[in-house]
Amino acid sequence: MQFKYPELLWALLLLLIPFIIHLFQLRRFRKTPFTNVKFLKKVVSESRRSNVLKKWLLLLTRLFMLAGLVVAFSQPFFAEQSALQQKESVIYLDDSFSMQSKSEGATLMENAVQSLIKSIPKNQNFTLFTNEKVFNQVSLPEVQNDLLAIEPTPKQLQLSEIYLKGNTFFEGGSETVKNLVLVSDFQQRMVSSKIDTAGTIQKYLVPLTPESMENVALDSIYFNLQNSDNIELTAIISQKGSIESTPVSLFNGEQLIAKTAAVFQENNQAKVQFTLPKNKRINGKLEVSDTGLAYDNHLFFNINTKEKIKVLVIGDANSNYLKKIYSDDEFEVTAAAPKNLNYSDLGAQNLVILNEMPSIPNALTTSLRSFTEGGGSLVIIPSEEIELNSYNLLVSNYYSTSYTQKVNAKRPITNISFSHPLYRDVFDKNVTNFQYPQVSQHFKVKTSAPSILSFQDNTPFLIGGDGKYIFTASIAADNSNFKNSPLIVPTFYNMGSNSLRLPPLYGVLGTIFSIDVSASLPDDTILKVSKGEYEFIPQQQALSNKVTLTFDENLKEDGIYTVSQGDTSLKSISFNFDRKESDLTYLNLNELKGASKASSIASLFDSFEKDNRITALWKWFVILALLMLLVEVLIQKFMP
Repeated sequence: MQFKYPELLWALLLLLIPFIIHLFQLRRFRKTPFTNVKFLKKVVSESRRSNVLKKWLLLLTRLFMLAGLVVAFSQPFFAEQSALQQKESVIYLDDSFSMQSKSEGATLMENAVQSLIKSIPKNQNFTLFTNEKVFNQVSLPEVQNDLLAIEPTPKQLQLSEIYLKGNTFFEGGSETVKNLVLVSDFQQRMVSSKIDTAGTIQKYLVPLTPESMENVALDSIYFNLQNSDNIELTAIISQKGSIESTPVSLFNGEQLIAKTAAVFQENNQAKVQFTLPKNKRINGKLEVSDTGLAYDNHLFFNINTKEKIKVLVIGDANSNYLKKIYSDDEFEVTAAAPKNLNYSDLGAQNLVILNEMPSIPNALTTSLRSFTEGGGSLVIIPSEEIELNSYNLLVSNYYSTSYTQKVNAKRPITNISFSHPLYRDVFDKNVTNFQYPQVSQHFKVKTSAPSILSFQDNTPFLIGGDGKYIFTASIAADNSNFKNSPLIVPTFYNMGSNSLRLPPLYGVLGTIFSIDVSASLPDDTILKVSKGEYEFIPQQQALSNKVTLTFDENLKEDGIYTVSQGDTSLKSISFNFDRKESDLTYLNLNELKGASKASSIASLFDSFEKDNRITALWKWFVILALLMLLVEVLIQKFMP
């Protein structure tokens, strides 16, 4: 037995006072003569014995009554040692999309919130955090409505991140018992190693298990084939469980335009194709129906009216090879001789190619500098004989480049920078058995630009990036066979396509995503992006003939958004959630070290309550005092 106020027990010494009074109380008797005192002596003897017994009984009852009151005020109790320690509780509640799985007619998230509301003591302060939100040092009545309003999110913290973040919320010292409770379905992707066992934090894992592991997910969609009239889209659908097939619907806005069935193969994937008319604006949505996760049952995409990328080729050299690369359905190619060039046309172009000009006029240099500063892309191809000063006046503006001297020697182009953005997604792997093109002569350069293609001795053949590209040799047929090389198509095509970043079918939320919109904005004019009643202004950079829009990680809702200038709709863009949460593969918690596993939220908090339970005894001592008071009354009433 322990006492909350043990110092009050010193009051028990006061019990000596009534004991002394009763023990040494003296009574004086007067003698009264009687003729016959024999009988009276007998009566007096019996009365004295009865009186002494009564006094002793009264003394004991009063001592017990006072002792009971003193002990009651010192508040005695029974408790385990852990119940006397200060405690802090931090709870992680997984609110990722995988918690949409069903159990007992509700989602795992809904069940977890209801269990927490029922299990957490209402007078206990705690900290609760999710993948995105934090409720620091709150009580249950303060956050109950907030917990019920939590929406699922695509973000998922790793176990190591949960531990580190949870550790920052503990405020007590080394004597404080720190409990970190993790409530999650514990997908496999949450961890790659065991939980860190360092520190004094006690970690408890509460796994939530869905009734069914089956799920169908719309993974992705891409262009498969295109011709003059139609385009073919291919959608990839995956499943978890034993589902054999599922219907897939295609909508344009709210209108159903196609429906088919996806039959799953042994790899648990299915591919379905849809044929759509070319050059028709499509606000597309693919949709499936299943009883698993809800967020991956639809996939938004957009096919906007095709914007042609404007390419201007300046020079007297033959440019037919460029017109073959830049097809009419994607590009608008214009060729102009230097003497016939209208410099005012430069601002309307996306890409300008200087095609083997012997010299570059100063006026053109000035105009091209303004063009590239306004966001335009530039490709410089020297001729076999160039005027170094006029060329260096232009190329010095890009990576401090300068042509130095001419080298008359045959060199093969052997080195390819596979990681350069120009060749992104061009090669599946680094190519070694390649038929390398070669040049008969080239120019040495001094530059800080990254090398894209280079000769065997690592001197550059093509340098640049970010829309500015410089060749160090002529690619005319009498100097190089580069035009016959497979490299020429992806090189020039990507130079062109990168000059105006048209939106893909859709973007992925949670990643940084940029597109270019062909528009010339007046001063103080901005583009807005909207979806229904929701409207926002994205990060944007207005250039001479286009506006670059950048969407950061803060965009939270999937769907089809409209880019507008004032009341004019320019184009549509779609966003979808990442599909990582669709993989319903879970961790084996028995293999994780450094944490305890609980069967449920209720059982875990019951164990916490049991460890914290204190059995108070003061009421029993108050009852004892009252009982002694009653006994004293009875003694006074019934004992003579």
